[in-house]
Amino acid sequence: MSEQKPDQALRRSPLYRRHLQLNARFEELGDALVVSAYGDTGMEPRLGVSLAVADLCCLPRTGFKGPGAPDWAADQGVELPSAPNTALAQADGSLVAKLSHQELLICSDMQGHSGLIDRLNHQAPAPGVYSLPRADSHSWLAVTGLLAAEMFSKICGVDLRTHKFAQGQVAQTSIAKINGVIVRHDLGATPCFHIFSDIASTEFLWDCLLDAMEEHLGVAIGVAAIRSLAATE
Repeated sequence: MSEQKPDQALRRSPLYRRHLQLNARFEELGDALVVSAYGDTGMEPRLGVSLAVADLCCLPRTGFKGPGAPDWAADQGVELPSAPNTALAQADGSLVAKLSHQELLICSDMQGHSGLIDRLNHQAPAPGVYSLPRADSHSWLAVTGLLAAEMFSKICGVDLRTHKFAQGQVAQTSIAKINGVIVRHDLGATPCFHIFSDIASTEFLWDCLLDAMEEHLGVAIGVAAIRSLAATE
C-alpha cells in the first residue's frame, strides 16, 4: 500500500481532504491515489450491501457529443445503448451511457481499466464529433445498497426503486439541488447508482449524501469494497 498522500499525487479527488479526515487508506491508480478503505476492509463490503457511498472521481471517464458522435463511436467498436437515457456495459467492463441522440458518457470498470476509453481518447474525432473531457468537468460518486432508493427519495425527485428504475436506466435530474446524471449499474447482486455531476460541487454533494444516509446508518466505503461487491453474484 502506498505511503504517498493524495495531495502529493499528480491527480487527486476533490474530496481528498474529506478522506484524510476519515483516516482513509489509499492505493495507486495510474497517476492518482484512490481510497482503498476507511476502516476494516472485511466490514466495508457488508456495509455496502445496505447503504454506502464511494468516491470514484479518479477513475477514467470521457464523453463525446455531436450529430456524428454515435456513428463515429460505433465505428470505433462501441456497443451503443438502444435509446437515450440508457446505459450498456462493454466487453472490456467499461460502461457507455447515451444521454441523448447525440451525446455519450463513457466510464471505466471498477479497476480503473478501460481500453475503450484509451482508444477513443487517442482517435481524432470525425467531423461533427466533439470531445467532452468528463474527468475534468464531472465528479463520479457511487451509491450502493438495498436502502439506496429510500435514501434518494429525500434528495431526488426520481423514483429510483429497483422495480421502477431498471438496470441500465439513466436519469438526468437534480440531486440535492445539483444537476446530475444517475446511472443504475449494479455491483453483482447489490444495487448501485452512479452519479455524475458538476465537479465544483463535489464536496457539497458528498456531504448531502452522507447526511441523507445517516438515519439508515450509511457510510463511506473505498474501492476495495466496490470491487468486492462487483465480484459477488
